[in-house]
Amino acid sequence: MLANVLENGREQHNKKGNIRYLTNEVMRIDPADLLDIFESHNIARKKLRNELDLFQRGERQTEAYREAGISWWDYCGPILVNSYPTYFERLPRLVERINREKRNSKNYVLFLGETGAESNQAPCLSLVQFQIEDGRLLLTAYQRSSDASLGLPSDIYHLYLISRQVDLPLHSITLFLGNVHIYENNIDRTRALLTGEEGVRFELNV
Repeated sequence: MLANVLENGREQHNKKGNIRYLTNEVMRIDPADLLDIFESHNIARKKLRNELDLFQRGERQTEAYREAGISWWDYCGPILVNSYPTYFERLPRLVERINREKRNSKNYVLFLGETGAESNQAPCLSLVQFQIEDGRLLLTAYQRSSDASLGLPSDIYHLYLISRQVDLPLHSITLFLGNVHIYENNIDRTRALLTGEEGVRFELNV
């Protein structure tokens, strides 16, 4: 996906800076792909596990995230307003229902980020759908906006962690990306990552 955005992306300017972007892209990831991603790349697993746990507990104070070593929400101020915790605190109940029912005919859905509500960081992840087929879990997600260098790997790891809460083997994770992009200040670093350079760090654009 990173290579595709670099090679085929179009240029756009927004309030966060210049981006190279593609629209309406699809990624399908199976367990072997996940293993390759997580073993081949440096992902902040502990922080992302802590972040998802705080989301599911409905924690809105950014100080609690800082205490867990997570500083990327500082720009939102002291409170996350109508952001990820607002929606992810519903997830444990949904997962409990999925595990209890395990209905093949049912599409279980978690919606995020209703429009028109005040927010200091509307979730980029808009929908997560759980489907059961032949005793295996198919997880599908729609993202309205995806920072391919920073946000996308984090979202993939969060979705993997979510899939682990369901008492079924994972078949695949499919992501529909409304807008997937790389910020201009991260383009050279993305190229370095794709050539195999280690220790590449990206800048957060907020």
